[in-house]
Amino acid sequence: MGNKHNSAGFKTRSPLSIFIVICLCCFFYILGAWQKSGFGKGDGIAVQMSKQTDCQIFPDLNFETHHNDVEIIEPSKPKAKVFKPCDVKYTDYTPCQEQDRAMKFPRENMIYRERHCPPEEEKLHCLIPAPKGYTTPFPWPKGRDYVHYANVPHKSLTVEKAVQNWVQFQGDVFKFPGGGTMFPQGADAYIDELASVIPIADGSVRTALDTGCGVASWGAYLMKRNVLAMSFAPRDNHEAQVQFALERGVPAVIGVLGSIHLPYPSRAFDMAQCSRCLIPWAANDGMFLMEVDRVLRPGGYWILSGPPINWKTYYQTWKRSKADLQAEQRRIEELAESLCWEKKYEKGDIAIFRKKANNKNCRRKSASICESKDADDVWYKEMEACKTPLPEVNSANEVAGGELKKFPERLFAIPPRVAKGLVEGVTAESFQEDNKLWKKHINAYKRNNKLIGTTRYRNIMDMNAGLGGFAAALESPKSWVMNVVPTIAKNTLGVIYERGLVGIYHDWCEGFSTYPRTYDFIHANGVFSLYQNKCNLEDILLEMDRILRPEGIVIFRDEVDVMNKVKKIAGGMRWDTKMMDHEDGPLVPEKILVVVKQYWVGGTGNSTSSDQ
Repeated sequence: MGNKHNSAGFKTRSPLSIFIVICLCCFFYILGAWQKSGFGKGDGIAVQMSKQTDCQIFPDLNFETHHNDVEIIEPSKPKAKVFKPCDVKYTDYTPCQEQDRAMKFPRENMIYRERHCPPEEEKLHCLIPAPKGYTTPFPWPKGRDYVHYANVPHKSLTVEKAVQNWVQFQGDVFKFPGGGTMFPQGADAYIDELASVIPIADGSVRTALDTGCGVASWGAYLMKRNVLAMSFAPRDNHEAQVQFALERGVPAVIGVLGSIHLPYPSRAFDMAQCSRCLIPWAANDGMFLMEVDRVLRPGGYWILSGPPINWKTYYQTWKRSKADLQAEQRRIEELAESLCWEKKYEKGDIAIFRKKANNKNCRRKSASICESKDADDVWYKEMEACKTPLPEVNSANEVAGGELKKFPERLFAIPPRVAKGLVEGVTAESFQEDNKLWKKHINAYKRNNKLIGTTRYRNIMDMNAGLGGFAAALESPKSWVMNVVPTIAKNTLGVIYERGLVGIYHDWCEGFSTYPRTYDFIHANGVFSLYQNKCNLEDILLEMDRILRPEGIVIFRDEVDVMNKVKKIAGGMRWDTKMMDHEDGPLVPEKILVVVKQYWVGGTGNSTSSDQ
């Protein structure tokens, strides 16, 4: 029985059936291998990913192709919001210095001219238009002397300051002869006189502060002497004076010496001046002069030209008594001495004082000392009538806070604040590494945009400046950089000034203290990661659009997830955008978003956009 069954079973397994089984096994094996390899039907994504991970096959991989399916992954998200143009009445809108809001505040100590930003419900959510006829500013150095009338269509200063040579109107341009209230014969001659006392020519003086700057001709003419001046003036009846300064290509902000501290660190400037700025230096127990002392570097110079200097000549013109003016000048000199300043020069309309290098050299008892432990913590902090203490020294020859190299050597020398370990987490080694990194980044930017480093981009802003490496790598007479240190970031602005650069504190949840269309190039490194849980990213982008000139550029550097959010909002802002990989390759999570603002003006709908 057993043999019979076995024989029957064997017969059912014919050679043909065995062959068929083997063929089927081979077929399914090959099919499985084929699908697993990524070449099966419907698996094109696997094909692309396998190819894209091979850097040798796609050396120019663009990050956009990696994230072009965001809408499919999250289909519930709405399309990009399209921002409409604001009414043309907002062409010169300055959100935190608007006249109507300012008039609601006290005039005492110029409080009404300080920053007063709109509450959330009053913020504009539209695009600020350029005036009709707007055109690209003249390149530097021609731009120092000429401004297109269409860009700043305000003639009042040509009448008010006609005899002082501030500005003249000629055809369709404004001409700036270089004059000022106290130097009607020109800023050059005025600076020459200053240079007979102050070592302007040898690099000892690099950073300067102009309080009440007018159209900033002093700062404009200092630039050819390699001195970088930060100029400020309020938005007042001298219409558009700061706007003229920036249109000329000169660093300036809307500001006033009022009740709150200036937005600069202590020991920042080598030189400061008041040229008929009309600040009451002797008032408020000398509080305003004490604020200048705070930001003036040990060994720095303060220039006073205008009332009450040379009162014997001008008392009738100024409509003040001799006794009143004489008493005011005496009081200023007493305050200067109490601050450890020494008068070095007085001739004609000019007096020059020099701050002592340290407190050991003071001749008399100083003014009351400020109790604040951090002289750089100044954002919206009220001033007091007290002297900011200087760092201690061991000898009478030592410079308080550390001696600086002459410029340009100081640009890459180790700043004293870093050398002394005063910036948490920053060492001499990390400072040098940061410089190398930014030189690398700037070279990458220039490979993608050959206009960077030319006069095409004169006014540049770094929204999150860090140690100033971006500005240092770009340093050139062809451009300047406003280094912004966010108030919620590590406080590095003192380091930036010690390098011979200029900058300002700011909170990007608010409007910046400038007019619209005042920057050619904005750099935003890590800004949106810093602020994404602090305020609306849309508000920051709209503010960037406000201060960016038509056809200006923005370069963002940030994490990919943040960049996708920014890119989506930017899609509705009349910006042309391009996402790029980090220069070290597509595997680096930090990405670069490059933006060009389209040209359009108010009232016509005119735009360079292809979808208008």
